[in-house]
Amino acid sequence: MTVTKEESGREGADDDGGMTGAGDEYVPSLRRIERERHKRVRARRATSVAALSTLVTGVVLYLIVVSAPGWQRTKETFFDGQYAREAFPKVLEGLWLNVRLLLICGAAVLVLGMLIAIARTLRGPVFFPLRALAAAYTDFFRGLPLIINLMIVVLGVPALRLQGVTVDPVLLGGTALTLTYSAYVAEVFRAGIESVHPSQRAAARSLGLTNRQALRYVVLPQAVRRQVPPLLNDLVSLQKDTGLVSIGGAIDAVRAADIIVGRSLNYTPYIVAGLVFVALTIPMTRFTDWVTARMDRRRAQGGTI
Repeated sequence: MTVTKEESGREGADDDGGMTGAGDEYVPSLRRIERERHKRVRARRATSVAALSTLVTGVVLYLIVVSAPGWQRTKETFFDGQYAREAFPKVLEGLWLNVRLLLICGAAVLVLGMLIAIARTLRGPVFFPLRALAAAYTDFFRGLPLIINLMIVVLGVPALRLQGVTVDPVLLGGTALTLTYSAYVAEVFRAGIESVHPSQRAAARSLGLTNRQALRYVVLPQAVRRQVPPLLNDLVSLQKDTGLVSIGGAIDAVRAADIIVGRSLNYTPYIVAGLVFVALTIPMTRFTDWVTARMDRRRAQGGTI
């Protein structure tokens, strides 16, 4: 086929090694086709190796467990199908309490944690008492084990017999969870606020914004956006720790399993409750991983973080 000079000037190799013709139709080059084929072969090989190694590992672990001397007794005590079927609906019914605690306490933790973080980052000597109180709060509740905090609040507050103060173990347990996790979340927010370069605040001030407006419209949006992955991780941990409210007698998923265990002396309900919590946590964990990977990609491309 004869090609005129004008047509040959419009044709040429593009950035990917392909060719563009007179109609601007992309035709991949042989080198690019070979490279893509090689990538597909490597991906299939890697998938096959990963699947095979996972299968071998699973078989080895299974053989080790089932060949243990006490496996039969362990199977009857922890993996009894009859008790699993009995416990599952009761555990699901109790799980609704855990979900409600997660939603309510999660919202309270975010608000309280943000307020504490702002208090710790206030400037000027006049705010020193507020900064000191916020620092003392975070130091105390981050150092105090959650289980002890729950016992103090759930068991100690009713013992005071204060007028107008609730003795509901659910409310008291939620309060203890909020006190502890707000200290962790406050430090996450504070790290995000301090990671914003001072030039951002200076630029906002130069545009006529007050300190409060610069914090609200410039600093906090960037700080929160940067700290989304660790915040989601804290919420995942909160979701698991809602099961600790059962120490006060609240009938959640863990307590529902404990009641059946106390009656039957079979620990299968605990396994059921644990698997239910795992099933609830995995979607949140995968969402956290997705958000983290997305933000890493945007950061690598120079996008907004």
